[in-house]
Amino acid sequence: MGLTDIHIAGYRSVRSIHFPVRQLSVLVGANGVGKTNLYRALELVRSAATGDLALALAREGGLGSAMWAGERKAGEPPRMVLRVGLEDVLADDKGGLAPSYEVEIGFGDSRYEAVFELEPQIKRETLTIRHGKRNVALLERKGVAAWYRDDDGNRRQLEETLLGSETALSGLRGAVPEIDAVRYALAAWRFYHGFRTDTEALLRRPSLAVTAPMLDADGGNLAAVFATLVHIRGDAQDLHTAVEDAFPGARLSVPPPGTHASFTMRFADTPRRDFGVHELSDGTLQFLALMGALLAYRLPPLIALNEPEASLHPDLLPALARIIAKAAQRTQVWVVTHSQVLADALAAETGILPRAVVRRDGGTWLEGLSQIGAFVDD
Repeated sequence: MGLTDIHIAGYRSVRSIHFPVRQLSVLVGANGVGKTNLYRALELVRSAATGDLALALAREGGLGSAMWAGERKAGEPPRMVLRVGLEDVLADDKGGLAPSYEVEIGFGDSRYEAVFELEPQIKRETLTIRHGKRNVALLERKGVAAWYRDDDGNRRQLEETLLGSETALSGLRGAVPEIDAVRYALAAWRFYHGFRTDTEALLRRPSLAVTAPMLDADGGNLAAVFATLVHIRGDAQDLHTAVEDAFPGARLSVPPPGTHASFTMRFADTPRRDFGVHELSDGTLQFLALMGALLAYRLPPLIALNEPEASLHPDLLPALARIIAKAAQRTQVWVVTHSQVLADALAAETGILPRAVVRRDGGTWLEGLSQIGAFVDD
């Protein structure tokens, strides 16, 4: 169930923007244009599916910090809107039910609602599917009241009253297969924004020996991801190719796990010495973590990378572009970067041109995007 388009309004530097999303989307821009806000907005959609939307906004400094920072029209209430369009909702929906999920967030009023004074509140929420030439609502929420459409097409109220901070998408489970499928797909997205590489970082410790089909957000199961490829799948060719590409003459060694999984690196200029994770440079470990995210046993429906070039030597960026391109053959990949070198390398590998993130009229925009949400060169 791929992401087809996204609409963001009222979020940080984004006044309002709607644009299509490809199998591989590359957004490149200078510091301060708001490209990370596009990444974070997508991450908030996942939080709506997992039930952590209000918490995620609180961690950003609260709704006051996350709301559009520019001017509003007279009488316009402060609102944040996130909407995503998806492909077929179920495996047998080849005709395309094309679900669309939208959530609107605003400030609550503790005098009338079960929210704290400054807590983000879900004002409105809809999940629609395309049926013929019209959209049909499967889920709709206004304030604390919500209803869904059952298998017979009848509207049914949710049995429990929602808290202002709760999303109906995360709370309604098992009633409608299409709603469950959308929630599962959004919740399965993975976001990677740098990895801690200090001496106390999880990346520098052995992983518990538990089969790991994909990399955790903090990279803490990296050794288990490598061990799963080497000893469960029995095919680590992609790993070894990526290592050779990035570090010519180097070799990654992954011993059979006992209670923990681990790995070492041997480099061309020290052929008799294996280096453990506690000895590897920050950049080397960062690259290996990106390998784990992009070459894992099983990839999520969408991988989003925010500035993956951080801590990497420029010479590593072509190799990084190649593993990103390889991952994009298996799943949808979203890359936000300020490195034109990486963006150009991805274009050379895939033929997909990057989209430049710019400032226009005080807000974040994409170069070449029309007001109707299409790129003029598509």
